[in-house]
Amino acid sequence: MLYIIGTPIGNIQDISYRAASILQSCKYILCEDTRSADIMLSKLVELTGITPKTKSHKLISYYKDREMEKLPEIIDLLNAGNDMCLISEAGMPLISDPGYLLMKVAINEGIEYTVIPGPSSVLTALIHSGYKSDTFMFLGFLPKKKGQLLKLIDKIKKIKEVFPNNSFVAFESPHRIKETIEILRRELPENSVTIARELTKKYEEVFRINQKNELTAETEIKGEITLVID
Repeated sequence: MLYIIGTPIGNIQDISYRAASILQSCKYILCEDTRSADIMLSKLVELTGITPKTKSHKLISYYKDREMEKLPEIIDLLNAGNDMCLISEAGMPLISDPGYLLMKVAINEGIEYTVIPGPSSVLTALIHSGYKSDTFMFLGFLPKKKGQLLKLIDKIKKIKEVFPNNSFVAFESPHRIKETIEILRRELPENSVTIARELTKKYEEVFRINQKNELTAETEIKGEITLVID
């Protein structure tokens, strides 16, 4: 059985009992970073009191650049009847994280799998924004190049013509966020923008652009950033 497991996006206490229980019973765990996965597994014992049902976890490094390389080994293990968990560094696997190729092969080969839901920075940021959330579109990571970003914004404008109440959620780098905000202000002057950083962590912070808490030149925005366009 392949378990696709959503893990906390910052606060370890957001782990579900079901996710913790399955992680502690699975011998094979696919993860982007074996060190941080090992730390999380240790914290789960302290937090939940659920002791591992296996003598030792086999942590398999599985990140974007190694997906294709690792796939044959993983499929062989699953076909041999082994239980396996797939986690990302934070949040749900496959959402701008590794796992798509594995899921496609598992489905095509009839390998049994299930999804264990968990925290999502996309939904958390959307609710934080206070914007209408009946319909929204997730854009993934925004383009790094200005020209590509402008093309994406043109598409957003066209979508807004058809779906005026649609919100848009995206990930952005702290190194580019201020430049991105200036472009959005210029290209989408009628739309409010919310920046949510370090969600569920100690330094969680929400900035509302074009509203009360407007960014200043001195404002520092670090860490994991999720951006919401009204």
